[in-house]
This record gives sequence, structure tokens and C-alpha cells, in this order.
Amino acid sequence: MAQKEAKARLKINMLLSDAGWRLLDNEDGPANVDVENKVDIENLGDDFENTRRGFVDYLLLGSNQKPIAVLEAKRESIPPLSAKEQARDYANSLHLRYVILSNGNTHYLWDMQFGNPEPISSFPTLSSLEDEKKWVSDVDALVNENISRTYIAESQMPEIKTHPDYINEDTRSEFIEKNKLKILRKYQVNAIKAVQKSAQNGNKRFLLEMATGTGKTLTCAAIIKLFLKTGNAQRILFLVDRIELENQAKKSFRQSIGKDYVVKVWKEDRDNWKTADIVISTVQSLLASSRYRDFSPNDFNLIISDEAHRSIGGNARAVFEYFTGYKIGLTATPKDFLKNTKQDENSEKEFERRELLDTYRTFGCESGQPTFRYDLKDGVNDPDGPFLVNPVILDARTNITSRLLADEGYAVHKIIDGEDVDENFGIRDFEKTFFNEETNRVFCETFMKYAAVDPLSKEIGKTIIFTVSQKHAEKIVQMLNQIAMEKFPGKYNSDFAIQITSNVRDAQQLSISFSENNLRGHTRWLSDYESSRTRVAVTVGMMTTGYDCSDLLNLVFMRPVFSPSDFIQMKGRGTRLHTFKYVDYENGEKVKTIKKENFRIIDFFAVCEYFEEKYDYNAPLVVPMSRQTQNTLVTPLLIDVDPPVIVVNRTVDLNENDSLSGIDETIVGKEGMRVDREMFRSFQDEVKSNEEFVKLYNNGNIDGALSYLKSEILGEDKPKFYMTPEKIRKIFNLDRRLDLREILDLIMNNKEPLTKAQYIQQKFNELISDKGLSETLVGELYNDAFELFDAYITDRRVSEAIDNRDYSLLAGFGSITIEQLKRLGIERVNQIISYIRDYINVEKLRVKD
Repeated sequence: MAQKEAKARLKINMLLSDAGWRLLDNEDGPANVDVENKVDIENLGDDFENTRRGFVDYLLLGSNQKPIAVLEAKRESIPPLSAKEQARDYANSLHLRYVILSNGNTHYLWDMQFGNPEPISSFPTLSSLEDEKKWVSDVDALVNENISRTYIAESQMPEIKTHPDYINEDTRSEFIEKNKLKILRKYQVNAIKAVQKSAQNGNKRFLLEMATGTGKTLTCAAIIKLFLKTGNAQRILFLVDRIELENQAKKSFRQSIGKDYVVKVWKEDRDNWKTADIVISTVQSLLASSRYRDFSPNDFNLIISDEAHRSIGGNARAVFEYFTGYKIGLTATPKDFLKNTKQDENSEKEFERRELLDTYRTFGCESGQPTFRYDLKDGVNDPDGPFLVNPVILDARTNITSRLLADEGYAVHKIIDGEDVDENFGIRDFEKTFFNEETNRVFCETFMKYAAVDPLSKEIGKTIIFTVSQKHAEKIVQMLNQIAMEKFPGKYNSDFAIQITSNVRDAQQLSISFSENNLRGHTRWLSDYESSRTRVAVTVGMMTTGYDCSDLLNLVFMRPVFSPSDFIQMKGRGTRLHTFKYVDYENGEKVKTIKKENFRIIDFFAVCEYFEEKYDYNAPLVVPMSRQTQNTLVTPLLIDVDPPVIVVNRTVDLNENDSLSGIDETIVGKEGMRVDREMFRSFQDEVKSNEEFVKLYNNGNIDGALSYLKSEILGEDKPKFYMTPEKIRKIFNLDRRLDLREILDLIMNNKEPLTKAQYIQQKFNELISDKGLSETLVGELYNDAFELFDAYITDRRVSEAIDNRDYSLLAGFGSITIEQLKRLGIERVNQIISYIRDYINVEKLRVKD
């Protein structure tokens, strides 16, 4: 045997021993590894290397000493997958299901009844193979399982569909609320169906890109039920990147599918986790001391990674890739705004781009299109919704921060602590190389003045403030509590604001209590109102991802932000819907409810303006190198701790006066912010790279291109894009529907669609030209004709009245009168109406704003 092959065998022997296989008889039992076993392969034919017999490198034996798996070994220089077909023939001849391929360094486990070889970092144990052997996946069952909006609720209450209070539409809402039933939204059902369709196409990895607040955990609960119910998983691992998300996920799964399946957190039940159907763990818990190696690679048939681009980054990837089986990634962070960036390889922006692109590749979405996508704009504009809310932005700059934001920076020429300071400070220097207590005081006083208030108790609404550092957070908390004590005597006892950063004891529990409205007890502003006494959580890097606190009304940026994905995550804390509810027991238990319509961003560092106007979504951009050390990228930090602050010089106290220079309010409309609109550009790039489509278009086959666009690209059933004409309409904030030709022009020629008014005017001009009416329709007659044209198209009442010849109704509409019709004459009226019927799709122009 060659030396290199012998070296590989030694490594393989060690890996087998580590997994509990016995190469020799010992006190635990007889050897269960047979080496160089001769296999009769006569039935395979004459074309297998011109031989009818072969030798299996390793034959792994079950508890009954019968073969259970083939292990094919190769020397270190040969890729293990090169032995795939040889091992397949050996396994088939022995009627075995499992194959392991290894060269000592790289390994694959192949369940031939399940799919393709999957990379593993250690060998499976005998018990895991025997357990899995009893289980066979059924993709057909997975694909054909009917997913309805009551899919989760049927686990909570099996008789829901036949319950009279659910059947009755008048009592349904109250019935659902009273029993706390989880009814899936349409887009959540579509997400699950996208996974089913992808699995039908042979995929085992899926990526769901869903905006914060759209119910990713509930969608996951339905997917988990789908896999367990159809027998496509025996046990599922749900990975999160922060401790508080463990408890949040456990609570959610137990409330939704807990009656059908056992849910456990691994660190709480390490000794009996095998009794669970769903095991929840942080990546860090499994990564510490390589505890994930205590499991067998096939102990879980489905692995779900929450906030995937974070929980599979760096060393955490080892945990995720260790396990075989189906894999699902969840993320609220789209990667499209980082596309086509060619930045220095050590820049933070390039690092973030690679990290996100790697996430898409990990889940089989190399094209950049996830298995399913539902973004913030979808949530705000969903016809069944809204399911999310947009912010009102208050741009509040002080004199000093305004100068920090200017190109020339903030110039300082003074003696501080006996030293000359002659320097220009920039936006990234605040609280790192200098601080100014007066600026922080202006921040706090401005927040107290302009913060949105709770609609029921009328106190300052619940708030998250993002600061530069833990020290900065400490300062802000101290100031806010001092102001609150003076402004609201007797209401708070140094608990108006609480610091929630990683250096604070029980920080995770503090964040949970804030969300559950019992941090430092309940409010003193309204008796028996279940809202937290603490109104403000001051943090740095915590509470940015996966944190569910739907009644937040204020987000405050007391720090600059340069990463689009960080900004989207931070902004997403406020987008969730919420209904504020209070039972007034003093007035006969009268229930008061007010729905959250928006939330407020108070922005002291022009963060929103930066991502709306200044951030270059295509060109390279230099940003802080917080992940870079001596030109070598280090492993990104997981978000259960605050990021480090790099301090170049000692921090100096400027001790200068400061004041609010101005405050501007921007109400974000349905079109969303620019960072939310970059999606269409990615879709456009993908379509223009489709060779078959572009060939049809370039060859002048417009009808063929339109047909291809309709059948292969657009539609909710196309998860590769999940782009529909309606979604495009919303992206461009149009007040009418688009036809396919307009979408084609938009994609290929960047031709901006016309608004409803522009479109109607264009079509009216075409009528005048086509019918030769330019000389007869002049002056008052021209106005009458246009008003008839416009009213018949846009107002259904007008068209129905004219079509039914019930002209008396027109007097009450105000858009066209009988007198105008008389001036035009019956011939011209019929000519205009006939033209509209022949050439204009009226329904596309009747879209409510």
C-alpha cells in the first residue's frame, strides 16, 4: 500500500474509533468494522473495470453483525467523490443504504435512498445509522401535503375547521383571538409551498428571505410540522445566534405545534435531548469545546438556521455543515444592495458582501434569488394587510453633529488637559476619539421632547436607543433617568431607561422582560395597563436581530451606521404591527384598542439620509474596518456580544456648547426607503442575464419574449424571482396596473412607467390622432371629451351609468355631466366609448392607492 494511502487509512481508523466503531474485539463487544472485504459484483456487468469481483475498503457492521454501510477510502490526494460510482456498486451488491467516502481529510455521507452525498466533518455512529435505517423519507408526501391557512391552528385545535364559531365569519375573529390560534397569512403559506416546490425539484437546501416582523418563526413552525408529519424528518435542529432567541423560539413552537411535537432547548436537556422532536440551540453552545461532535452527523434530518448569514458565518459554519439532511436558512437581510461591489478585499463592505453571497451559495441560491422572498414593501403594501408599518423619520442634528457630517469635519483648536488639540474630527470619531457631554445632553432632551407617546397611557412610548459603545450607553442612561426624574416626579425610580449591553448582568433577561412588558414592573401612568415601567432600552449591538417587541414606538440613532444590513435589522425592530389594548375596569370593563400605524426614528447622525441619498449601492465605498486586523480578516463576531470599539487615541472631552440645529420630519410612504427598493435592480439584472429571454428580445420576437416573461419569469409560483406585475407596481409606487409590454420596456430599456394620469393623457392623444379629431375637438369640446374619457376609465360608477343609459346618476358623481354629453353629441360620445372598449384595459387603471 502506498505511503499516502496508508496515511489516509490511519486517519480514517482514528475517525472510526472517535465515532465509537470497533476495529478490534474489546470489552464492549466484537469488532464491527470489516477491512478489505471481498464483494461479488458479477451482476453488475462486464464494464466495471473489467472485473466481476472487488474489495470494499471498510464494511461497517450493525448490532446484528450484518453489513450496514460501505466506507470507500482514497489516498489524501484523490477527492473522495471520485469513488462514488465504485462505492455505489459495492453498496448495491450488498443491498446497503449507506455509503461513506473519505480520503482522511474530506468526507461524505451518502444515504442512497435520500439524495446526494453530503459533506460531513466526522463519521456517523452505529446507533444513528440504525435509527435512521428505520426511517425513509418520502418526498412525494412532502410535496403533496396540503398547506392551508389553518395548518398550524389544526395542531392547536384539531376540530377548528368544523367549529361553528370558526365557520361563522361574524364570530371567527373573536374565536381566533380568544383561543390564541395561529392562522397563517397568505404569504406564509406561499413560503411553505415554495419549499415544497423546491424539494420537488430535488433540492435539499432552501433560503427564506423575509422582512423582520413577517413571522419567520411561525412560518418555520409550519415547515417543521410539514417535515415531521410527512415523515421527512425524525428530529429537527433549530439554530439561533443569541440566548434569548432560544427561549423565544421554544415558547413560539410550544404555543403553535407543542401539542403534536416535543420541543426542548439542548442546554437545558442535554441528557435526554433524544426524546425531543425539535431541539433548539445557540450556535455558540454547540461550538464551545466542539460539543457538536457529541452528536452524529445524521442525528437531525432537518437543520434550520435563524438569521442564517450570522449563524453560519466564521467558525459557526463548522456546526451547520457538520450535520447532514435538509437545511433551511432564514434571513431578513437581502444581499442585493451589495451586488457588483469591487472593493478592496479587506474592506468591511466587501467582507459583508462575501458573507451574504456565501449564505446564498450555502443554501443553493447561487443566482442570488432565495427560495422565497417577502420584503418590507410587501408587508406594508400587501392587499391582505398591511402586516408591517413604515417609519416617520425625524432628522435631528446638533450644531456639532452637523459639522461632523460635513466633508471638512469638525475642527478643534484648543488646549485640553494641558495638551494642544489641533484636529478635524469626523462622524466616526464621536465617543471614540472625543466626547462632548453637552451633545449627549442635547440628544437626550431632544428625544424626550419629540419621542412618540404610548397612545393609551400617554407616556413616552417604548424605545430602543443605539449608542456608540457601552460607556456611551452608560452616560445616556444616566442622563435620561435624571431628566425623567425631574420631568415626571414620582413616576420612575431610576428605571425610566435601562442599559442592556453585554457587560450588564442578566442582560438577556432584561431584554426579554422589556419585550414582555414587565421590566421593573408595570407603568405607573395607567392603572392595570400591561406596559413596562421602563420605557427605554439603551444598547449597542444587542437587540438588533431577531428581537420581537411589537409595541416599540421609537428607535433612536445616537451613533452612525454604515452597514446596510445592520441598518435594515435595526430599522426592522419597529416595523411590527401592534394593537395597544387596555381594559378599563372602572368603567364597566370597557376595552380600548388603538392600532400602531407607524413608528418614529429619531436620527442624530443622518443615518437614514446616508442610506437614502449618499450610500453608493454599486460603487466601492470605504467604511470602518472594525473586522480588519493588519489586513487579515478575522472571524465575524456573533451578535450576542457588543462589537469591539477600536480606539486609536485616548478619548478627549471637548467640553463645548452644543444645541439642536434643526429637526426635519419625513413620513415614509408605501414606496418605502431606498434601501428597500434595491430589489428590483437585482431582478432586472437576473432577467437580462437570461440568455433564452434576451435572444428572443434581440431577434425582434417581442411576442415570444412577452410569452417567456409571463410563463417563466413572473409570478408567485416562480420562487427564483417571486416578482409579479403587482409587486413591480408597488416598487414604483404606481397608481395603476402594468401590462407585460410596459414591464418588458422597464426591464430591457429602463423606461419608467407612466402614472395613471400620464397614461390616460397619452391614450387620449392617440384617440385624437387616430380618429382625426384635432380640428373638431377644440376649446370647450376638447375639455368635455377628455373629461368623459377620463371619467369613463377611472370611475366605475360613470361607466356603469353610461352603459346602462341611466344618465341621471351622473349628476351625483361630479366627474362628467349630462350637459357635457349633450354638447359632445351622441355620435362623439359613442366614438369615445368604443375606442376605450377596443384599446384600453380599464381594470388596470382602477387601482386604489
